[in-house]
Amino acid sequence: MFVDEARIQVRAGDGGNGCIAFRREKYVPRGGPSGGDGGHGGSVYVEANPNDNTLLRYRYERIFRAERGRHGEGSDRAGRSGRDLVLTVPVGTTIYDDTTGELLADLIEPGQRCLVARGGRGGRGNAHFARPWRRAPRFAEPGQPGEERWLRLELRLLADVGLVGLPNAGKSTLIARISAARPKIADYPFTTLEPCLGVVSADPEGWSRSFVVADLPGLVEGAHRGAGLGHRFLRHIERTRLLAHLVDVSETAADPVHSFEVIMAELAAFSAELAARPMLVVATKLDAAGDRSRLERLKAHVQQRGWPLVAISAVTGQGIAELVHTLADMLARLPRPALQTTQATSASVPVPADPAKTLP
Repeated sequence: MFVDEARIQVRAGDGGNGCIAFRREKYVPRGGPSGGDGGHGGSVYVEANPNDNTLLRYRYERIFRAERGRHGEGSDRAGRSGRDLVLTVPVGTTIYDDTTGELLADLIEPGQRCLVARGGRGGRGNAHFARPWRRAPRFAEPGQPGEERWLRLELRLLADVGLVGLPNAGKSTLIARISAARPKIADYPFTTLEPCLGVVSADPEGWSRSFVVADLPGLVEGAHRGAGLGHRFLRHIERTRLLAHLVDVSETAADPVHSFEVIMAELAAFSAELAARPMLVVATKLDAAGDRSRLERLKAHVQQRGWPLVAISAVTGQGIAELVHTLADMLARLPRPALQTTQATSASVPVPADPAKTLP
């Protein structure tokens, strides 16, 4: 199951309390205070794992706690610090504070890690507070509580090309033709219910010119208002450099110019920047287009807007090689975006005042 959203609660470990103890041993007069420090609480980190591709784990488990620190003991023995908790997520996951909406981190590289909840500091034992004027302090610091917050995780797939279009425009058939991906293909709408990635090579002798294509569920008119599957999957092409807009030009399909404008309107309703992204229009199902005037009208309309067009048939293979090379050439001319990584800005645990300076 593909899950691209999750809401979880993370709790860092509390710090252990400092110990109040005194050294009482034979032949050791005036042993003095010997209370050890409490251990620090474990922190919670989120790390990008290239082997994960879904947030399914966080659909059924919502609360995650790091280990608390152990309390200090006598004979100047410090408590053990709690173990940190590392939560793994797919590469491309964005982390928000669900309460404030603040962006905490955007994990775009494998192994990238961010701190989302800081563990509490352990309290100091009474041995720390011995002074010439107070040689037997009978107080120690309590451990500080760890941070706690609700997080919202959103997964945005990392791909070079995003396929968009109406349902049954041929997106799944195309990605199955040009890559090793095997999405569900059928002759009814909304066969694609979750995004699918495929790696395409434009070099027949190797992978020197390869790119990643993302197949998204089809959009319908009114998707920005929740019609069909809505536009919640469009976030997965926000990181793409190029859009491939598939339009069905077969005789049984709707008017291709109207279909093209419907998708452009939905893209603009979701994001103006996304609608203005570089685009290649792909006229599909050429084998079933007996009336070529439909294709010509679409081509003339697209050229007026300045977009290139390639006509293909994923069933017969007509135009597939031209399409792959055109995509690779367009990607070669597009610079890779400089993705800005935002590290988590977890508030520091407050440090209490020194009791030796505040207590009599």
